Amino acid sequence: MISDTITVYLGLGSNLGNRQENLDTALEFLSQRMQIRKVSSVYETEPVGNTKQPRFLNLVCRVNTRLTPEEILSLAKGIELKMGRVPGKRNAPRLIDIDILLYGDRVIKTRNLKIPHPRLTERAFVLIPLAEIAPDAVHPVTGKTARELLKEVTETQGVFKWENDKPEE
Repeated sequence: MISDTITVYLGLGSNLGNRQENLDTALEFLSQRMQIRKVSSVYETEPVGNTKQPRFLNLVCRVNTRLTPEEILSLAKGIELKMGRVPGKRNAPRLIDIDILLYGDRVIKTRNLKIPHPRLTERAFVLIPLAEIAPDAVHPVTGKTARELLKEVTETQGVFKWENDKPEE
């Protein structure tokens, strides 16, 4: 644990089961260990990489925490396992995915952890909800704000605000 609270942005996604319920459950688990300050709208998005799978629901949340980046990673992986995620191939369908997008202004590159998230700058499904709740959040490597990064993303089709008015299986 660190002494002062740090502002952290997390990206959550789900494309199996009741996607909205999965996001809500993950947020509940996260709230037991950190203060959730703001949650974006939920966005339904086309899968990236492996496109032969169901559409995702994605959101971004801003949290305040004293947890270290490694502790957050451990917490996220623990929540994923508790919720039934089976570790598998990259870009595979998943019940829940929790990514650390930004950890204050820190840049971390270890074998198991890279912050800011390595593909943050190219993913509209992350930048749209991030820019919604934190348009002025600065990427510590590029020096650009979430709003500026979003303007640079050329492919934003397939990301739609989720209207949770239809029941899911």
